[in-house]
Amino acid sequence: MSDQVAELLSIMATLRDPEKGCDWDKQQTFKSIVPHTLEEAYEVADAIESNNMDALKDELGDLLFQVVFYAQMAQEQGAFDFNDIVTGLNDKLTRRHPHVFKGQQQLSDAQLEEQWQVIKAQERATKHPAKKPQLWGDIPKVLPALSRAHKIQKRVAALGFDWPSYHGALDKVTEEVQEVSEALAQDPHSAHSEEELGDLLFATVNVARHAKHDPEQALRLACEKFTDRFERVDETLRQQGLCLKGATLSQMDSAWEQVKQQK
Repeated sequence: MSDQVAELLSIMATLRDPEKGCDWDKQQTFKSIVPHTLEEAYEVADAIESNNMDALKDELGDLLFQVVFYAQMAQEQGAFDFNDIVTGLNDKLTRRHPHVFKGQQQLSDAQLEEQWQVIKAQERATKHPAKKPQLWGDIPKVLPALSRAHKIQKRVAALGFDWPSYHGALDKVTEEVQEVSEALAQDPHSAHSEEELGDLLFATVNVARHAKHDPEQALRLACEKFTDRFERVDETLRQQGLCLKGATLSQMDSAWEQVKQQK
């Protein structure tokens, strides 16, 4: 263990010390810091998307602190410690990459995906030896819905339940759009409308998967593009002596089209 890692673990232990530790850190539990962990993960993603390496370094440190925090609390309970986490990770990485650590092999993307799914299935069977195979047990329900849909679709695709190309997936989106339209015409506020909208989103994720795009990332980028454009709509309206609250929809649409023409 490096001196820096040893110092980090020592700092964490001090923060949790019953007598001289920080009151806030001492009060935390596994559940209470989950929101902070999720927030730090998104801040890492934001730093990457912003191509800000200084921010990325800091955010990765904050994310590492979350891991160290969990490890310290687990050690206090006699469950595991930081070294156990690292040991388990080392074992997992070598186990999941036999083409690297058990003889050098060049595998195609399709072969790598097939190998990955086989190994994951073996791991699930080992975790639940007395039960039937767990198809979704390792796909957390708390994942963002787009990410969870993506993982579920990859899982069933590995089992052979998949469109041969993106064309079938895209046709399914067209079909779902029609069903959404019909449901909304009947009652836009009904549970049926909500169900059909969910089906449309799920089908759209499938198109993204076939095109090898991450749907969560694609939607984040779309959000950024929209917010950037709308800020420029605000600027355009101000240059015309207008403001968002006072502008008509037609005026906002006109400003939107102007912004879209800009690079």
